[in-house]
Amino acid sequence: MIIQPKIRGFICTTAHPLGCALQVQRQIEYAREQSAIQGPKKVLVIGSSTGYGLASRIISTFAAGADTLGIFFEKSATDKRTATAGWYNTAAFQQAAHAVGRTALNINGDAFSDAVKEQAIDMIRKHFGSVDLIIYSLASPRRTHPRTGESLFSVIKPVGKSFTSQTIDVNTGTLSQVTLEPANDEEIRQTVGVMGGEDWELWINALNDAGVLAKNATTVAYSYIGPAITFPMYREGTIGKAKDDLEATAIRLNASLQKTGGRAFVSINKAVVTQSSSAIPVVPLYISILYKIMQEKGIHEGCIEQIYRLFAKRLYTGDTVPVDEKGRIRIDDYEMRPDVQTEVLNAWNHMNQENLTLLANLEEYQQEFLSLFGFSNEKIHYAEEVNPVVAVNPS
Repeated sequence: MIIQPKIRGFICTTAHPLGCALQVQRQIEYAREQSAIQGPKKVLVIGSSTGYGLASRIISTFAAGADTLGIFFEKSATDKRTATAGWYNTAAFQQAAHAVGRTALNINGDAFSDAVKEQAIDMIRKHFGSVDLIIYSLASPRRTHPRTGESLFSVIKPVGKSFTSQTIDVNTGTLSQVTLEPANDEEIRQTVGVMGGEDWELWINALNDAGVLAKNATTVAYSYIGPAITFPMYREGTIGKAKDDLEATAIRLNASLQKTGGRAFVSINKAVVTQSSSAIPVVPLYISILYKIMQEKGIHEGCIEQIYRLFAKRLYTGDTVPVDEKGRIRIDDYEMRPDVQTEVLNAWNHMNQENLTLLANLEEYQQEFLSLFGFSNEKIHYAEEVNPVVAVNPS
């Protein structure tokens, strides 16, 4: 099969196995080049196949020497259809982990379900005994509640009043205005139900009740705050309500885990290009500006650099973990530096179609988006046929 990118809106419906493997290998090489981390040894990553979750699995294995269990929900290939990028990422990671003698277990299924939690507990008990780090990095637009069976759907909307701002079509580079109408109470409730802290807490409680949570276990959920530009839509909108719930959950979990030497955190991470972020109006334009400015200042980081810094400079230094006034780890500190945000806001306020390429790096955004799916890699000959069927083994 000759595999080319097929873009539909903000979704790429194809993925290239060789390109995805090279992306994973690049991150592995970065991890192996860094100083070793004296950290976790048995790690569960819930949402492990892309973005920050994948980076967490790579850093755990190749910088800390850990065995991992990854939970993800991806599609395998057929003779007529490629697998999802996360499937190819997982296959490449597993092969590399096994090559250095590390265990890499996988569960492909609905992480919100009780069945997957039970399957994970069985695998941990059989192969690990217990886990000492649990990363929660799910990004899903919907959730079926395991107790009630209700289907919950998240929305990206402001709360209280409408929000109008400039945005960009990343495929055409066209600037336009977008207006989002405010969410109603039911939309807020469902968004919190999908993206809040309930499922994270269910995971930790299930692991603890089953006796497979190490006494000194750490758990971290990933979140984002962002700039004032996106506040009305993001941090003060429906997603923000869910993030508030996630942070409240961290406080409860931390109080509970501290009784046995454990701890729970929310880590506020930097804005990066992901399929999820591409779906949020305004955010792709902000990221295009942000990347340009942070690269010019020499402080740009992708997922792998962020997660290495989280592990090596925050979680596993032997000292007290530095947190903000709300108990959150802030590895978005470079992004939120006053000088960075001042320049972002200045570019944002002066942006128009004519000066777009001067003030933002849309081309890099487009290339990085394609690279998420294994495309836009100069080492790959995309006109050549490739077998789309790649195996991912449960263990």
